[in-house]
Amino acid sequence: MAAYSEMSTDELRALRKELSQKYHGFQDQDMHLDMSRGKPCPEQLDLSMGMMDVLNSDSDLRCEDGTDCRNYGVLDGISEAKKLIADMMEVTPDHVIIYGNSSLNVMYDTISRSMTHGVMGNTPWCRLDKVKFLCPVPGYDRHFAITEFFGIEMINVPMLADGPDMDMVEELVSTDPAVKGIWCVPKYSNPTGNSYSDEVVRRFAHLKPAAPDFRIYWDNAYSIHHLYEEHDEVPEILNECLKAGNPDIVYKFSSTSKISFPGSGIAAIAASHNNLEDIRRQLRVQTIGHDKVNQLRHVRFFRDIDGMHEHMKKHAAILRPKFEAVEEILERELGGLEIGSWTKPRGGYFICFTSLDGCAARIIARCKKAGVKMTDAGAPFPYHKDPKDSTIRVAPSYPSLSELKTAAEIFALSVKIVSIDKILEEREG
Repeated sequence: MAAYSEMSTDELRALRKELSQKYHGFQDQDMHLDMSRGKPCPEQLDLSMGMMDVLNSDSDLRCEDGTDCRNYGVLDGISEAKKLIADMMEVTPDHVIIYGNSSLNVMYDTISRSMTHGVMGNTPWCRLDKVKFLCPVPGYDRHFAITEFFGIEMINVPMLADGPDMDMVEELVSTDPAVKGIWCVPKYSNPTGNSYSDEVVRRFAHLKPAAPDFRIYWDNAYSIHHLYEEHDEVPEILNECLKAGNPDIVYKFSSTSKISFPGSGIAAIAASHNNLEDIRRQLRVQTIGHDKVNQLRHVRFFRDIDGMHEHMKKHAAILRPKFEAVEEILERELGGLEIGSWTKPRGGYFICFTSLDGCAARIIARCKKAGVKMTDAGAPFPYHKDPKDSTIRVAPSYPSLSELKTAAEIFALSVKIVSIDKILEEREG
């Protein structure tokens, strides 16, 4: 079919009538399909059920060094868990602190600590007139929710195919001491699925911030979440910062949330020794130690990083057909119509769809009326304000494959109808 922009007004009206009949057919089925968030499906969760059996009432719950995991102590994580997570994060164990079940909670704590007590002896942010964060967009809505909660001003930075617009990042970081941080999802970024290039990572490592307490918030959420054998590789940021003479400039976050159980994984931060000691000063007051039994459970289930990689291949076998199904339907239904584009990631949890300007909210609303729940329009932007109203995050992971295909059909149909309406509105003035 020709591009919609090349079709006559009468042709578009006739096509819209035909598409509307098909759309009402879907509505009549009263479906409830969910593509709103990147949740693992039940089949993925089943992969980790063996974790429930590695510890029982007869198990030795002592670590290799003799630590009894049932009791108090070990502030920053048992040694076996630090080794496992350090290998996943591509750092050494002495650069890691193990937390509880959520990296989002670690990021929240890190911002909160900076607000109330400052970063490595610098002025607490709550005493400053202005605190700013750079936010690559489209990006992760929960990052933006944290900074908005603390009243931090957010500045949009365009997300390009190989990472954030580094010319803009370097300019803002080097000239404005109120800029205290930048959010980053360097591999299979949420929601674009793109990964940072080697050059972008090295430019991050060589930043010259005007603020001594500026930090890169490096959320490596999808570090081993590949869909294909041939996958993206991203330089390790702590090592790059060390080589650049900037060892303290970055906090690196990760977790097993989409590896084991999202509600019962283990999370961690990796950073320089100076940063870690600054963090431990708070932790010594905040907790005596996190869940060591859960840490031991993870170690005994995965054994080592090789076991974790093998486990993630099983995840990929479940997820890959879902991503490919969505991509096939989008190409079949929308290819050549010039009413949208989409990413084709090699890992992670999302596909990013870009509609005609001013159409995203209406597409999502139309999907909802036909029984398909999507992430709210504007969510991948600070303050939920998408300047072009064109970005839609598609999350293929949770529905079954058959449900997903139906949801993708409804989504593509909604894109077509809304796009025709947009074109006709522009023609009619």
